Amino acid sequence: MNPKLSIGSWAFAFGPFAAAPWPFERVLEYAAQAGYDGVEINGFAPHPTPDSHPSAASRRELRERIRAHGLGISGYAPDFAKVPPDLCPQRDYLAQLQAYLDFCVDLEIGTIRVDTVSPPAELAATEYEARFARLADTWRASAELAAARGVRIVWEFEPGFWLNKPGEVKRLVEAVGHPAFRVLFDTSHAYMSGVAGARQTGERETLPGGIIEYADLLRDTIGHFHLIDSDGTLHDDETSTHAEFGAGRIDFPAFLAAMEPVVAPLEWWCVDYCFNAQAEEWGRRAVPFIRRAIGEAKRR
Repeated sequence: MNPKLSIGSWAFAFGPFAAAPWPFERVLEYAAQAGYDGVEINGFAPHPTPDSHPSAASRRELRERIRAHGLGISGYAPDFAKVPPDLCPQRDYLAQLQAYLDFCVDLEIGTIRVDTVSPPAELAATEYEARFARLADTWRASAELAAARGVRIVWEFEPGFWLNKPGEVKRLVEAVGHPAFRVLFDTSHAYMSGVAGARQTGERETLPGGIIEYADLLRDTIGHFHLIDSDGTLHDDETSTHAEFGAGRIDFPAFLAAMEPVVAPLEWWCVDYCFNAQAEEWGRRAVPFIRRAIGEAKRR
């Protein structure tokens, strides 16, 4: 295992940083100094969006600016808040996606992150199945568009969004059934979803084998990897708390040793310190922590 490591730029734009987000240039300087190989771009202003970089020339300049710091781009996480894919007309979602695909192609980004947008909700069976079918159809059509542009879509499941049980995640990705649609496996979200059963509606579904069992359940569908520890709590009772590496409940060497066949082929692993006031300090310690965890996993 010798992945490239990136850090999500949203860590310096959301939560404690929302009142004064770091300019993207500062994020690039920080990532290079902290030893990362790249960044995963937060697609919310003031970080790069199709609106802030509307032309091919402006995107080319951005790409070269990132490269000048010795960095690559592991993925793009844009804003779909106005077009929840389980509720909105498919054409509206695809129109928004097309703008993001153009942006990704111009920046040579091969991975785009999505989520279900809608919050967890207990629904009548008929409504649940109708929304599930609409979501699967929309994401299948999305995957067709993405594949034609050489881009892969990855779905980040988490407690704060609809479909957050292990069985639901597996069922949805199988229902989409397209090679350009994969799962983004986030260790903290996997813990809160598969171990804590956080924000699940109806009957709780947890896995006795923890996040190793969760990753094994999804092993043939994982296309991207976010690393962060979990202390077993939610941030603002909404989504997973992003704890410092080593301060939470996840045994990273054990996970990496068990799931090496799944995560080792992935080119990029992304550190996600969203909603964390200590992102700058803890982000510096993340690179050596992950490299040590990889070394220990190889010795097991």
